[in-house]
Amino acid sequence: MKIRFRENEFWYGGYVYGSSSMPVAPGENKVIDLRVNLSPNQAAPLLLSSKGRYIWGEEGFLAEFRENELTITGEVQVSDTEGTLKDAYLEAMRDHFPFGEKKLDERMVRQPVYNTWIELTFYQNEKDVLKYAHSILENDLPVGILMIDDGWSDYYGRWTFSYEKFPRAKEMIAELHQMGFTVMLWLCPFVTADTLAYRQARDMDILIKNTNGKPMITEWWNGYSASLDLSNPEALRWLKTQLDALQDLGVDGFKFDAGDCCFYPESMVTKGNVTPGEMCRLWCTFGEQYTLNEFRAAWKAGGMALMQRLCDKPHDWSIHGVNALLPDTLAQGILGMPFGSPDMIGGGEYLNFQENSDRLDEELFVRHGEIACLLPVMQFSAAPWRVLKKENFEKVRECVRTRENYSAYMERVWHHAEETGEPIVRYMEYEFPGQGMEQVNTQFMLGDRLLVAPICEKGKNSRYVDLPEGKWKQEDHTVLDGGKRIILDGKPGHPICLWKTED
Repeated sequence: MKIRFRENEFWYGGYVYGSSSMPVAPGENKVIDLRVNLSPNQAAPLLLSSKGRYIWGEEGFLAEFRENELTITGEVQVSDTEGTLKDAYLEAMRDHFPFGEKKLDERMVRQPVYNTWIELTFYQNEKDVLKYAHSILENDLPVGILMIDDGWSDYYGRWTFSYEKFPRAKEMIAELHQMGFTVMLWLCPFVTADTLAYRQARDMDILIKNTNGKPMITEWWNGYSASLDLSNPEALRWLKTQLDALQDLGVDGFKFDAGDCCFYPESMVTKGNVTPGEMCRLWCTFGEQYTLNEFRAAWKAGGMALMQRLCDKPHDWSIHGVNALLPDTLAQGILGMPFGSPDMIGGGEYLNFQENSDRLDEELFVRHGEIACLLPVMQFSAAPWRVLKKENFEKVRECVRTRENYSAYMERVWHHAEETGEPIVRYMEYEFPGQGMEQVNTQFMLGDRLLVAPICEKGKNSRYVDLPEGKWKQEDHTVLDGGKRIILDGKPGHPICLWKTED
């Protein structure tokens, strides 16, 4: 199938990862393979245009942009609203990923998330988890959701606290609750080989197999493991029984890691005879039953009640690091995944963070906080009181206060997304079509009233802001005329914010 570009038509969507290169502009050459999610983040077989068209392929498709022509390989539906990017999104959402009755816990938007990963990596233990939690409060940061990351169990598939690392797990959780924290645990859909859990899962026939009928052993970032067959109801029951026991201890929710399509070969043998993309989506479907959840990898998860984190970012200023946060978050919204977290503040790629630990860029850390503070979920991991000088830590605390100041509006926008499916973080083109803002992706609309423009360049204290037509009010109540690009100054701990006024 061939589709000709219309005049000044731009195309959005597909992958979240790498969205700084989107949208595809007229005359640009680009190939987007949406037959399976090849990225470490979310993706969907959906492309949308600024002229109100969208393309959806239930089984995925290949898109090749050449000389103002789009060639599609695969079975797709092409719809034309004859409207705008917003019209295309709303129709695609209603037709292919409507939002359901399930809702995320409001604590996701109301409180910061604190993840123990950067501080403890694989060495999670009761003493240091409690120390991290107490340090949060001692350093005048608010209570929030505390995620205990990889390393709390003895091995994968045996989802019980390691007695050696957590001898008083129930009491620890009770203490965290008494302090005001919500507790979540990391897990994955793998089972460590040569363990009791592996032998049990093998004998229950709930593991993915090779074509020779033996359990498939998958190589992933932590080594080699067997994989649960998520298309088998018995596998889901086996896993849920373990998570039920954790919730009986007081655990509030779970971080569902891994599940990437790349860990599931086309040749795998499963009870449901599913594809790699379908296996990835089954992981999301399982996790959606928990109102406190987190996911990083997803395929066709639009409309689901999932907190979707951006993949681990390096500690740098590039379009792979801090300058990926806004483009990727905007892409999440236009693909029907509005409840996003822009990675862990300062960078969640732990090896890169460790390599930079003796030359940490404190300005970058603060700017990451300023970007995150008005995005749907704000997540810390590296302890800012440990890695920052006093004056820079104070700027990060100001980021948290900024979020608190806008909390009522943020919650309204969050609930609007639950009810309507509209993005929380919106492209300027989504709200203001036809004003030349198709390629603006370093500022955004939070809902339909608040324009947010963080500073994302090293050494800068001001930036260009593209103001749509109309009147815009700054925090000092200065009213600016829109329809132009202007330079505005920022202030520490606070992105540039302007309210759309009623004309």
